[in-house]
Amino acid sequence: MGSQESTMPAAPQGASGPTLPMIVEVHDRMEPLEREWRALERDNGNSLHQGYDWCAAWIKTHDSQPAIVRATDGDKTLFILPLEIVRHNMVRTVQFIAGRFSNINTGLFSPEFRSLTDETLMRSIGGRLIESLKDKADIVTLRNVPLLWRDEPHPFRYLPSVVNQNHAFQLPLLETFTATIAQLNAKRRRKKYRSQVKRLEVSGGFDHIVARTPVERSALMELFFQQKAVRFKALGLPNVFHAPETQAFFHLLLETDGGGRDTPLQLHAIRLKGEHEGRIAAIAGLSRKGDHIICQFGSIDESVAAEASPGELLFWLMIEQACAEGAALFDFGIGDQGYKRSWCPVETVQHDILLPISAVGRLAVVAQRGVTRTKAAIKGNPRVYALLQRLRAKAGPSESTDD
Repeated sequence: MGSQESTMPAAPQGASGPTLPMIVEVHDRMEPLEREWRALERDNGNSLHQGYDWCAAWIKTHDSQPAIVRATDGDKTLFILPLEIVRHNMVRTVQFIAGRFSNINTGLFSPEFRSLTDETLMRSIGGRLIESLKDKADIVTLRNVPLLWRDEPHPFRYLPSVVNQNHAFQLPLLETFTATIAQLNAKRRRKKYRSQVKRLEVSGGFDHIVARTPVERSALMELFFQQKAVRFKALGLPNVFHAPETQAFFHLLLETDGGGRDTPLQLHAIRLKGEHEGRIAAIAGLSRKGDHIICQFGSIDESVAAEASPGELLFWLMIEQACAEGAALFDFGIGDQGYKRSWCPVETVQHDILLPISAVGRLAVVAQRGVTRTKAAIKGNPRVYALLQRLRAKAGPSESTDD
């Protein structure tokens, strides 16, 4: 298979407002689109999770069925939606590639397309998506889409959606690290940092390391999986990193050179000296595209130096380095946790865009809206949420991070 093409008008017949001469194609391979894909992904307004390398790593490590939507006007590419088809029970869902491990999804849009503001035109795009995918799936589910991102509205903001139960948290990086932490309780933060450093110096000190060689990256990645497994078990939670294909995905991202400072994945760690020589107390995985850095995951070894909060210390060091390297936004990703709120003055609400294609899809939309709203209510009640987490742990491991 190559591509399936739709050439229907962009606006429904009889609708008022402008139309857009647009051809929509659905591709089952990434390679023919690489050149224009990489051109679109360079825009800071497009998420790194829709970047070519990120999606290619997922496709190579998973039994995935790509359904990549490309819209063009003549020789201009208007947008690319890197999607894949998955089955949930009897429902065929089209969703973002690697969406279960994405912190923010925007799709890839040209600046010209993002500048369009006509509501009728933008709503008609939903019809184009449905038409192009009607023989392939029952529902389009685009999760974790911010309808306002970096002060710019999303082109799909008029399509039917529901608020996702997980919000994302960001720290704007200013011209200096001093100015950056001034947005927070700087005095308290500095006091905590000095205390952490002092505690580690008592036992011999530490180094902030970044894995550079293939051997270092692979070893640190494996150690992260081990630390995270211990942590999940202690908390009675399912291990979302347990699947071999998931681990292969992250290993492959580490091998990919994003060019310059851009990188799909880079591992940082606190390595102890002296009494605990060589022990890794904390690990974090960062991705960078342009001026945007996302913390994808983190882990700690609670059996050593836990009183020094090495995970919190590592965030200080990574943010300080990010400021020095000219980044503009440090993103802690989705999930409402205390340490994120302590660092982040910005909270981003994300939405799930739901477009039914078939009769089964219409039922699935009703169900998904109900499930998402129920999850949001549960997560707003700490006691109920804790009980749910314990029940999930008893049910066994799950690869889904969509909790």
